[in-house]
Amino acid sequence: MKTSPLRQFLRTSGLGRWGLAVTLLLVLMAVLAPWLAPRNPATQSLPERLQPPSAHHWMGTDELGRDVLSRTLYGARVSLLVGISVVLGAGVVGLALGSLAGYFGGTFDRFVNIILINSFLSFPGILLAIAFAAFLGPGLYKVILALTVTGWAGYARLARAQVLKVREMEFILAARSLGASHSRILLRHLLPNTLQPVLIQATIGMAGAILAESTLSFLGLGVIAPTPSWGAMLNDARNHLFDAPHMVLFPALAIMAAVLAFNLLGDALRDWLDPRTRAFLLTMDLPR
Repeated sequence: MKTSPLRQFLRTSGLGRWGLAVTLLLVLMAVLAPWLAPRNPATQSLPERLQPPSAHHWMGTDELGRDVLSRTLYGARVSLLVGISVVLGAGVVGLALGSLAGYFGGTFDRFVNIILINSFLSFPGILLAIAFAAFLGPGLYKVILALTVTGWAGYARLARAQVLKVREMEFILAARSLGASHSRILLRHLLPNTLQPVLIQATIGMAGAILAESTLSFLGLGVIAPTPSWGAMLNDARNHLFDAPHMVLFPALAIMAAVLAFNLLGDALRDWLDPRTRAFLLTMDLPR
């Protein structure tokens, strides 16, 4: 009986199993937040402010008496929404520009690679994101736009390198000789051969986008209150680090779990999609 590729991946990659499990848990937290959260995350109760974890508030309350568990659950929605939106936006823009530059070459390739890509990659990504976010102002969709603008260059460079490697192979030359159009060659032949490394980059990019959104929210450049965000929760907890450490602990653990999960999943996918590493993993998994 033939085993499905997903089962083979989960059976041979321990890190992949953990990364996928935590990722699915985060997705469930985000989707089911309205039903899982015990209270409205924006509801204030000043008599209950700064309470430690208890049976009444499992993760305690913040300085305004808001339930930390509810805010952590709803914060997963913001983080995953930003991560998915940034990866999709930056991935599509980068994949399109990098593929076109690598395929057509010439002046357009030099402009995209030397001027655009190198210009964006020459600055630290988080500093560039802070600059764009400060210029655009706070807000969820402005954060997504800022991170998309600063994150496309990595995808473009990766796609360009893959297209440069594949475009001179025999099957591409055969397609050209048969009269295939540029769009057909790009979409039917080149694009499928660039998706695997871009998928790995996107998985690891999710971790970077979540961390960047938390950083911007911590600096006051992210989502607008009272929308719960893990970074904004850490910012609120700065003045209560010693008298209410639970305000720092739980959102920090949520950020760590999300970033670690996507990094583990990306590393496992990279090993699995490499034919030599996959063959080695399958060999090690054989019964002795």
